Amino acid sequence: MIKDWLAEYKPANKEEAQNALREIMQEVALAGLYRAGFFEKAAFYGGTALRIFYGLDRYSEDLDFSLLEPNPQFKLDRYLDAVKAEFESLGMRISIKDKKKTPDSQVESAFLKSETIWKELALESIVSQTGLNQPIPIKIKIEVDTLPPTGFETEERLLLKPFSFYVKCFALPFLFSGKLHALLFRKWKNNVKGRDWYDLEWYIKNKTPLSLEHFIERALASNDLPAGTFTEREFRQLLAKKIDSVDIEKVKADAIRFIPDRSKLEIWSARYFHDLTTQLIVS
Repeated sequence: MIKDWLAEYKPANKEEAQNALREIMQEVALAGLYRAGFFEKAAFYGGTALRIFYGLDRYSEDLDFSLLEPNPQFKLDRYLDAVKAEFESLGMRISIKDKKKTPDSQVESAFLKSETIWKELALESIVSQTGLNQPIPIKIKIEVDTLPPTGFETEERLLLKPFSFYVKCFALPFLFSGKLHALLFRKWKNNVKGRDWYDLEWYIKNKTPLSLEHFIERALASNDLPAGTFTEREFRQLLAKKIDSVDIEKVKADAIRFIPDRSKLEIWSARYFHDLTTQLIVS
């Protein structure tokens, strides 16, 4: 099955093969979580959810989830045996390291690392083209927000591999709110996420409305906005200020690693994002 699955991506080099294998691993992990009943308590959000279920045309690295209701006692480790078993059923070897949550953290984390030599699972033609006969270490971080802001809506989306099952996902307006919260308030000043800006462009081009109410709830929960009224006008001013302050070349340098068609970034500039965001729909 993995051979046929990988062949559908038609990877032309090792980088493309690695991206494809990471995405295959992400979907297998989702299947394991589904079997364990994880989506009765949590929903999928972030860039990988947007990629797998809504057609975002860039690769993503991590699996991000939010509990449906706040639960500071939630433990991810009870679901990880099912994830490992799902990989083993497909002949894939992984190790999982459960990261213990610190007392002041609301995020439960685990790291999933491939231990398979992909030559065992890949088509011989792909092996010769991509160098998959060498170990490709792929690590996927799984994170669960155990104290999420409320007020988001979810929907069930169908995944067909490794078998047919439904994954509970954030609906698009609430995914968009989470993305803008991350873009505007990431804590690392020098670690620019070009992927945030690529996703912003995707949402606007696809006419996805942003839930301002959920954006505000997220920003209040992270202490990035003071209590009180926050208007659409103030939101747009905040976004314009961010566009003026970000280093667009650093934005491009980060985004280019995940985007097959790099020519899409040629138009990126402060002027472009100012003009683009005039078409952002706020609901």
